Amino acid sequence: MKQSREYPQLRVTKKAEQSILKGHPWVYNTEITDVQPFENGELVDVVSQKGSYLGTGFANTNSKIRVRIISRNANDRFDEAFFERRLRYAVDYRKTVMGDDFSNCRLIFGEADSFPGLTVDRFGDILVAQVLSLGIEKRKAMIFELLAKIFREEGQPLRGIYERNDVAIRELEGMEQYKGFFPLKDCPIPDSTQTTITENGITYAVDFENGQKTGFFLDQKYNRLAVSKLSRGKRVLDCFTHTGSFGLNAAMGGAEHVLSVDISESAIEMARANACRNGLEEKVEYLAENVFDLLPRLSEPEMVQKYGRFDFIILDPPAFTKSRQTVESAMRGYKEINLRAMKLLPRGGYLATCSCSHFMTEQLFVKMLHQAAADAGVALRQIEARQQSPDHPILWNVEETNYLKFYLFQVV
Repeated sequence: MKQSREYPQLRVTKKAEQSILKGHPWVYNTEITDVQPFENGELVDVVSQKGSYLGTGFANTNSKIRVRIISRNANDRFDEAFFERRLRYAVDYRKTVMGDDFSNCRLIFGEADSFPGLTVDRFGDILVAQVLSLGIEKRKAMIFELLAKIFREEGQPLRGIYERNDVAIRELEGMEQYKGFFPLKDCPIPDSTQTTITENGITYAVDFENGQKTGFFLDQKYNRLAVSKLSRGKRVLDCFTHTGSFGLNAAMGGAEHVLSVDISESAIEMARANACRNGLEEKVEYLAENVFDLLPRLSEPEMVQKYGRFDFIILDPPAFTKSRQTVESAMRGYKEINLRAMKLLPRGGYLATCSCSHFMTEQLFVKMLHQAAADAGVALRQIEARQQSPDHPILWNVEETNYLKFYLFQVV
């Protein structure tokens, strides 16, 4: 028997109803036709034009995403036990799919784990969280303490939970930006915001206070391993290296030489330190330069003399688009670097290329690669098409969770 409903109701359009019934968890402000008063960040029931129950979620008038649905089960009670079940389900999933890599992985991936607006990454005994929805913000103390409880019961070490809430999108939800350790009960605040992790046999320093996102990109873990397996004996150019991870995997895989490039001097310093940390400093050379400027120049005689020729190029750029309005500009950027890389490679050379923007869909990315190959006068022999690692699960009914495209090719 269904419980009596205690939450305010929001009535939505037929289009929104169809989207919810297909499993998408967002209701936009333009899709609401009638609303009962509610408090921002609290739960509301979403109903159809005929009054049928569609789901319950966090509502916020500050956001274009007016409701983020967390359940479509009218019998759910949204108490502490509900959120503990959800957390245990997410943790158990990572233990299953990550195996020995459970110690460094994404524990919570927002909507894919039915925690809208919440990201939690695990770096050994440190968890780094980012809260982007007001509904989660109001419940984060309970959620974080439950995570600590689960870790204790699982015998997993936990020194602290650090919040990376220094992102502008929080202001769109009516929240302030900040960062710092969350004060867990019975857990002293750690005295450092740096730690080390080991991934694919390579040790990295992680600055989770100042590094990009939560401090380290975990989603390319197995794509880096795939690059490592192709690198033996190769001369590798690693573009947009950031913390140096692709280049270091190539070097660990037996590359003859690696040139790793990033526009950021601080990123290059961190990458160089990671090379030294792993005894790979003799194999990897670092260069702070704009990849867009560098790629056209690498075919010039003086540059060939200085850096040699490359038979494996890795393109791991940041997201060139974060909205549908800038997709065309992003397409031009992706095409430019891929075209230049294809022209630099000899016949039989190898190319790893990717995009981490969900707005750059797989169809658009493949279209761009076809155009770049045609303009470069080469053919592409596909070795692998990959995506993000399984700790960043893709929900087929939520396209926003499917964001990383990664291809390995031989240029022929």
